Amino acid sequence: MRAIQIYDTTLRDGAQGEGVNFSLQDKLLIARRLDDLGFDFVEGGYPLSNPKDAEFFQQIAAEPLKHSRVCAFGMTRRKGVHPADDPGMKALLESQAPVITIVGKTHDFHVTEVLRVSLEENLAMIRETIAYLREVGRDVIYDAEHFFDGWKANPNYAAKTIQAAVEGGAMIVVMCDTNGGSMPEEVAAITKQAGSAVQVPLGIHTHNDCELAVANSLAAVAAGAVQVQGTINGLGERCGNADLVSVIANLALKQQGYEVLGGRVEHLTELSRYVYEIANMHFRINQPFVGPSAFAHKGGMHVHAVNRVASSYEHIAPERVGNTRRVLVSELSGRSNIVALTSKFNLQHDSALMERVLKQIVDLENRGYQFEAAEASFDLLVQRAAGTFRPHFELLHYHVDVETDGGGQTTTEATVKLRVGDEVRHEVAEGDGPVNALDAALRKALNGHYPSLRGLHLVDYKVRVINSDAGTAAAVRVVIESQDADGTTWGTVGVNENVIKASWDALVDSIEYKLAKDAGC
Repeated sequence: MRAIQIYDTTLRDGAQGEGVNFSLQDKLLIARRLDDLGFDFVEGGYPLSNPKDAEFFQQIAAEPLKHSRVCAFGMTRRKGVHPADDPGMKALLESQAPVITIVGKTHDFHVTEVLRVSLEENLAMIRETIAYLREVGRDVIYDAEHFFDGWKANPNYAAKTIQAAVEGGAMIVVMCDTNGGSMPEEVAAITKQAGSAVQVPLGIHTHNDCELAVANSLAAVAAGAVQVQGTINGLGERCGNADLVSVIANLALKQQGYEVLGGRVEHLTELSRYVYEIANMHFRINQPFVGPSAFAHKGGMHVHAVNRVASSYEHIAPERVGNTRRVLVSELSGRSNIVALTSKFNLQHDSALMERVLKQIVDLENRGYQFEAAEASFDLLVQRAAGTFRPHFELLHYHVDVETDGGGQTTTEATVKLRVGDEVRHEVAEGDGPVNALDAALRKALNGHYPSLRGLHLVDYKVRVINSDAGTAAAVRVVIESQDADGTTWGTVGVNENVIKASWDALVDSIEYKLAKDAGC
């Protein structure tokens, strides 16, 4: 078994992605989660760039990680400056990080046209920077920027740059596909050539501009690289970095002879979603291995086969990466989908009910409903069809009023009248919009009877026009995603020409599902 080091740069390279902004606390939480899972290296950031990164290193130094080695990222010394006098070197040393990752130029074009120094000076900058850091007791990883482009343009000079890094004392040389434009066969061939040019281990750092970052990382490992750099969920600048989740899963589960994370890949789904939550980003539903759709089955033929032999349409068991199998329901569904989804109600042996439910699904989807993201509404539909549904309240009346004054200020007020048991509740509430106001009024009417609703909150609200040809008279589909206090989430759906009515139906389904769940139904 060949051990492959996993180097995470989510906190630095991943943070450069559009829409990603980690707080100091976010970075500390992610670093400690990576440490718990056995990541070999965690890059905390560039301490010279901002106070937040500098503070991160100070806090990590005060309470060190248990397994992962913390890395501080920086650049080679400036032109004509001794490393000891360079502000970047001082910031790296002040970070107290035991490992320093230095990035330097490989491509002669970047040396002369971007960095604006001579080719020889660039070699001296690489060598002297690393040698200085080694002299003061730090281990150094060298990231060779634009490595593959540089090797293809001038292999002799590219080789000299990584040899200079080795002469300075770098413990590993990392080949960077900085522009993300290399092909797997190029990466494999150049990795082997680079391996003949230096006598230290090689690593790989790829970007995803051609959708090949994971493939290129695997190609480099097959050609001899012992370290993979990347980010969780592929976060990063432009099209992102190599997704370490997929890299780890492929090396551990799909290829032979590699040891990664000590085999603890069953936590990958949890890790992926944890980082999405910290970053306040939606899951990528079709993300390989860990996405909610990675093991989701919709076609009736597929579901029928999976119910008999799961491996017929799954390349691995979802549990191996901590994921779960899902069966979707739509007009493409067959009876097998309905049977799979109703097994928890112990109704799957009622063939007449299964056919009745399937017919309702087809009819409703023809009207614009979709239940793929609204499994809670599907569960309620099944209970209604089986005659087991017991509503927790009865709507008598609701009214929404939206007023805008001459200054453009808008106020929204909703009135809801319900019968809850033997009591009639009539409540009014204001909100930021009509749905928010309805939700507030509905909760006021119900909270006295069902206090657990205080733990329920709306996570997402989506509106989609179904038949756009009808213009403003078109029907709309509203999907609401709700979350309980324990973190459980579910989706509900409503369809109507009136967006308020569609929203109300989805909102009521969400509350009815929550109350039924609390009652064990």
